[in-house]
Amino acid sequence: MLLQEKAELVEAATQQLRARSISFDVPLVIRLVRYIRIPRRMKLPCSRRGVFARDRETCQYCGAQPGRAQLTMDHVVPRSQGGATTWDNVVTACRECNHRKGGRTPEQANMQLLTTPRQPQYVAFALLGEIERHDVWRKYAFG
Repeated sequence: MLLQEKAELVEAATQQLRARSISFDVPLVIRLVRYIRIPRRMKLPCSRRGVFARDRETCQYCGAQPGRAQLTMDHVVPRSQGGATTWDNVVTACRECNHRKGGRTPEQANMQLLTTPRQPQYVAFALLGEIERHDVWRKYAFG
């Protein structure tokens, strides 16, 4: 979008993207030159990153936030019992809770989910978790 002049660079990182004959600052914040409509509802693929963002990097069994490296994606109904990798069947879990639950459903393991998993309704949800990770974005996202 920057090359096609559909967006303007507002803030950049100190790193640069280099090509054979040109180099660019790595964009952190861009401003669209004209409005681009984003579909309100769009099917997003169920991914590890998306599930962590939806669950705000919080274990859905114990509420811990040990950091992304210590989190796993848990199937509520295990794959061994016919569970699929869908938004409605996967949650974020810490390693301890995932190990404790094992190949059982939460009911079988006597564990309770903090929230019921569901598919995000808006494309913008994917950015919400990332906004909190980048200080530069906070002043634009939260006023």
